[in-house]
Amino acid sequence: MTIQSLNRAFDILELLSRTPGGLGVTDVGIQTGLPKSTAFRIISALEYRGYVERLDGDKYIPGPVIVDLCSQHLGSLDLKLEARPILTRLCQTTGQTVYLAVLRGNTAVYIDAFETFESLRKYAIIGQRRPLYCSGLGKALAMGMAEPELREAVSREPFVRHTDTTIADVEGLLADLAESRRRGWALDDRELEPNIRCVAAPIRDFSSRVIASVSASWEDTAPSKPDVPVMGRAVAAAAREVSVRLGFRGDLELLG
Repeated sequence: MTIQSLNRAFDILELLSRTPGGLGVTDVGIQTGLPKSTAFRIISALEYRGYVERLDGDKYIPGPVIVDLCSQHLGSLDLKLEARPILTRLCQTTGQTVYLAVLRGNTAVYIDAFETFESLRKYAIIGQRRPLYCSGLGKALAMGMAEPELREAVSREPFVRHTDTTIADVEGLLADLAESRRRGWALDDRELEPNIRCVAAPIRDFSSRVIASVSASWEDTAPSKPDVPVMGRAVAAAAREVSVRLGFRGDLELLG
């Protein structure tokens, strides 16, 4: 097979993958600019190998081999491995400490940390837990929850007033999450620790499910403090990058 034939085959696969319900040979030829006979020959070869499948009515869709290959690849992806270069860059470009967390029960659990310099604190925090209602990482994870699921999750423990700005109840959390979803990132505005601010965003997998969150945090008493919306957008962009590496192909506006 020539390079030209390979390119044409990929053009057809990409066209079918973004066309719900499939296309007939004539429409494939029109949309790819190929003669009908050429389109039919390539589609027949792809069908023989299982890369496309014919439906009733002579329309074609991506075949089971494509699904199997994608499933094997996505199943082999490692969250920390895929996230590391992106979050390392986020740490270096912002100069802030960056964290990666996943949901365990009704809490956010740190699974990785990135600092501008090595420290024992970086490793000490791995495995620690933070509440959903008053941490940036927790709120970002909660951005993927439906209201009944969230209510059930936060009902297991009382809302503890850590600072003057800690959210006091589930209604306050729901309002905060609505704003977080609107802008694409969550904010811990000195709600867990008096002098710590944090912005965070959700990471989604190939099924659009929130599977992790990423944050950047800083001391609010530092001489040079970052602009919160600017930092929020930077974290959301990094979360978007990680999500895409994990196979997310949904509405990127979901990620800010």
